[in-house]
Amino acid sequence: MSRLFRRTATLTVVVVASFSGSPGAQERRLITESDLLKFVWIADPQMAPDGSRVAFVRVTVDQQKDDYDTSLWIASADGSEPPRPLTTGTRDSGPRWSPDGQTLAFIRATEREGRSEPGQIYLLSLDGGEARPITELARGASAPVWSPDGRRLAFSSGTRPDDPAPGATPSANAPKKPDVRVITSATYRSNGGGWNDPERPSHLWVVDVPGGSEKTRPVQLTQGAFAESGQVWSMDGTKIFFVSSRVEEPYYSAQDSDVYAVPAAGGEIQKIASIDGGIGGLAVSPDGRSIAFIGSLNGSPERSYSQSDLFVADLQAGLKPSPTAVRNLTADYDFDIGGGIGGDQAAPRGGSSRNPIWASDSRSIVVVSGEQGDANLLRVEVASGAASPVLKGSHAVQAYTAARDTQKFVALVSTQTNIGDLFVVESASPKQITRINDDLFKQLRMSEPEEVSWTSFDGKRIQGWLLHPPDFDKTKKYPFILEIHGGPHSAYGNTFTHEFQWMAAKGYVVLYPNPRGSSNYGQDFGNVIQYRYPGDDYKDLMAGVDLVVKRGYIDEKRLGVTGGSGGGLLTNWTITQTTRFAAAVSQRSIADWSGFWYTADFTLFTPTWFRKAPWEDPADFTARSPITHVAKVKTPLMLVDGDDDLRTPPADGGEMMFRALKYLKVPTVMVRFPGESHELSRSGKPSHRVERLRHIVGWFDKWLMGNQKLYETTTAPR
Repeated sequence: MSRLFRRTATLTVVVVASFSGSPGAQERRLITESDLLKFVWIADPQMAPDGSRVAFVRVTVDQQKDDYDTSLWIASADGSEPPRPLTTGTRDSGPRWSPDGQTLAFIRATEREGRSEPGQIYLLSLDGGEARPITELARGASAPVWSPDGRRLAFSSGTRPDDPAPGATPSANAPKKPDVRVITSATYRSNGGGWNDPERPSHLWVVDVPGGSEKTRPVQLTQGAFAESGQVWSMDGTKIFFVSSRVEEPYYSAQDSDVYAVPAAGGEIQKIASIDGGIGGLAVSPDGRSIAFIGSLNGSPERSYSQSDLFVADLQAGLKPSPTAVRNLTADYDFDIGGGIGGDQAAPRGGSSRNPIWASDSRSIVVVSGEQGDANLLRVEVASGAASPVLKGSHAVQAYTAARDTQKFVALVSTQTNIGDLFVVESASPKQITRINDDLFKQLRMSEPEEVSWTSFDGKRIQGWLLHPPDFDKTKKYPFILEIHGGPHSAYGNTFTHEFQWMAAKGYVVLYPNPRGSSNYGQDFGNVIQYRYPGDDYKDLMAGVDLVVKRGYIDEKRLGVTGGSGGGLLTNWTITQTTRFAAAVSQRSIADWSGFWYTADFTLFTPTWFRKAPWEDPADFTARSPITHVAKVKTPLMLVDGDDDLRTPPADGGEMMFRALKYLKVPTVMVRFPGESHELSRSGKPSHRVERLRHIVGWFDKWLMGNQKLYETTTAPR
């Protein structure tokens, strides 16, 4: 049962002062779209074993290359010294402390003859000196994990024995490899990754940590057609646990993966733990007797949304699968274990650490949990499953790690007015140890959002946030923009979103709600849209619009709506159901469910979103497709798509809506971004991310503000 809007006493709340009401605010300027180019992000914070220092990835924009630079930095855990750089590379990431805290392993990608080479594992001594590589594999190395004794590193690589060494010049007599693809799998492309290579699954490797200048040779532990990931060591260093789905064509059944073990010296793979569902985030208990993981149980019948839980498996059961050896610790905790909050300013590069963390006595586990628009740290007792807050507030914990004794944590925390900074948590008052964007944000005048909620048509309570312009005056009339999140099983909430802040700075009132189907609100709330998407979620959104309009400061003739992915689908749907909106922007959207079923980078072969295939139940696909109802559209529509979006292919979304509305002579424009995937708004090229914002707000400026300037030229045919 969903426990909607239950607010408990908090252990601690991270407070960030409102910029609009702080001293000197009158001298501050409004945020702009191009401020994104000045943002600095933190990724993947790693606390040293003794809790004294924190290594992290610092991400910045390289405007000349129109890309992102990543370098390793270090900060003192007590905040006594300002953070300083550790490495000089521009593609450094994934720092991992050795057990003795004297060495960092990390991934460095370099360039050779102007081309980016695969990342390799480097070691950096904290005593000084240059970083040195310990792998040189054709397909690179990733995800290094130290053995408990610090003598070995386990890692992942897709390298094959017959691959040439990096940078090797092909022999002039070598036969040319055919460029024809022979495809037999129903999932053959991945958004952001392009064409899949079934001949190169990612396998587990081990490399000895060299002493001095000696070199060691990595050893491949696993082979075959199936990929392995999420590796962790057993406490005695004899085994490596990992996650894998060892099914030849997994899309014919519900999502499922299992925990396996392979001897660290090589040998036979054994299945260790299994649930009926997907698994990730492995963590071995300090006493070596148990392994924790985050898993999502499949429903019976299969569900569209399966909320994640925290599980523990007994490793003393002879290393054999046993239904009684796996326990769901959070079966009675109806929120999203391992969940997060959606926004556009998580670090675009650099990764994150969000695995469960065991207490040093092996009696409790700390995890992140998505709760009603927040992402908090939660402690779960292993014996009872009782949950209590570790770090709770109006914020989103994006990553976290702990010292060896687990008495001290570091958390990367984002709020509605702060992109993300590091906080050390060891008491009721967390200590902020970075202020990575202070120099910029001290210049800006931004708004704090107002949390709102309303009752929808059937009594469900819906939560959202309302952002006003920084100089808001409730006696005036304002244009309004409804922002709809994608997923559909994701959530907006208390994290920084540049897009919303810039819209508010431009004079718009912005509403961003979590309609039914959102995560963060329990299993039933998330799954209620199964076979009804889009549908009742649209009614939730419109009830929120009505709530804001009733306040009296919204100009009902100047309503706008936008959203991306699932939010793009709902934007398309909304303008086929009502003419209340004067303008709309549909981003990376779906217009035709049948076409999407055939061309997306994942399959809908099992009854999650639809009960059957398109030809078996054409009426359902047709009824829920916005393109079916496109003749009803009167709202001027902009369509934003990435040319390389394989998640929501433009041909089944933006292109269909554009061609149909041109035929109907409804004002429309399609904005296409070359080389961009479904991740355009979050990690696309910096210049494209800025231009995307300009097009979206420019379209609203034209139709809601009467500003024709931007689109006098950009809508001309090319």
